[in-house]
Amino acid sequence: MKIALLGYGTVGRGVDEIISSRVPQVEVSRILELPDRLSDPRMTSSFEDIVSDPDVELVVECMGGVEPAHTYLMAALAAGKHVVTSNKAVVAAHLSEFAAAAQVAGAGLYIEASVGGGIPWIAGIEKARRVDEVTSFMGIMNGTTNYIVDAMRRDGADFDEVLARAQELGYAERDPSADVDGIDVLNKTIITASVAFDVACEKNLPATGIRNLRLSDLELFAAHGRTVKLLGRGVSRDGGYAAAVEPVAVATDSLEANVPSNFNLVTLDATTVGELKFYGQGAGSLPTGNAIVQDVLDCATGARRPVYDFSRGLAYEPSLLRADYVYRTAAQVGGESYAEGAVLVRGLTAEAARALLDQALESDPTTFMAALS
Repeated sequence: MKIALLGYGTVGRGVDEIISSRVPQVEVSRILELPDRLSDPRMTSSFEDIVSDPDVELVVECMGGVEPAHTYLMAALAAGKHVVTSNKAVVAAHLSEFAAAAQVAGAGLYIEASVGGGIPWIAGIEKARRVDEVTSFMGIMNGTTNYIVDAMRRDGADFDEVLARAQELGYAERDPSADVDGIDVLNKTIITASVAFDVACEKNLPATGIRNLRLSDLELFAAHGRTVKLLGRGVSRDGGYAAAVEPVAVATDSLEANVPSNFNLVTLDATTVGELKFYGQGAGSLPTGNAIVQDVLDCATGARRPVYDFSRGLAYEPSLLRADYVYRTAAQVGGESYAEGAVLVRGLTAEAARALLDQALESDPTTFMAALS
């Protein structure tokens, strides 16, 4: 099978490396690259060269961002080409549209690498759903924020110092907003909920990151036998579903609490199989490249052809996701004392908790919030 790569950055190069060294039945015959970077005879700066090439059966998109990725993927599907993508931003925004276009064209749509890097998370959900209903999921889905929290906890360092170190190591971007503000995890949570619950997931989910996390917050929770992790999570029952992204104070003896460095750990719960956990590298050239190549091979061999049907009709019901929340703040938010400078507010939905955080931030911009797990 001849394939084309859209983008030749970290992930694109990883895909090319794996295929050229380990997958002789697949050939990267075309690569879309910027006009001033055409360093390989396979490269072109014209997407039209790729979409009109009858020898290219499959397009791998690893450009990032919503546009022009969305336009290119829709054109590839319309041309009857299979699509594999690692781009969580475009998948979260347009999964329903891509799925419908793939069905009309009789083409495959593969999105494994968009969540969890090298972890077979999407395929695991799909396999579980052949027998079961997935009733809930949660997970550490962002390696950058897990590295930051783990290093703060391990080294006794504060947020800004560890973030700078993460940027030096290449774990965090120069502008870390997508990671530390929870945007990356939000995209992955939308995709996970869509696949797990068979629903076109609500895009405007409550989402909170770890930008205001202090070392003193970790020490505060440690005194209660907990530590903080940034989790994406969702639940489905009684004809509805809810999902959110937020810092969660988990027990220090839990598996989540002990996930080190930039690793991911994602969990699903389903009707008969119960709880399943998936652990591994959640990002990087070769782990993400591996997930993409697995999708390419599934397509090339006919081993797996995902079908995404979002007609289940579940209602978005925020009341399904409730927890007790701790606010470290100088603002007046009610609740009861949890520790010096922190209060516990019980029984909030994730939406209400986020709204209360916004209220607190108006008078104390340093406020930090975490759900209790």
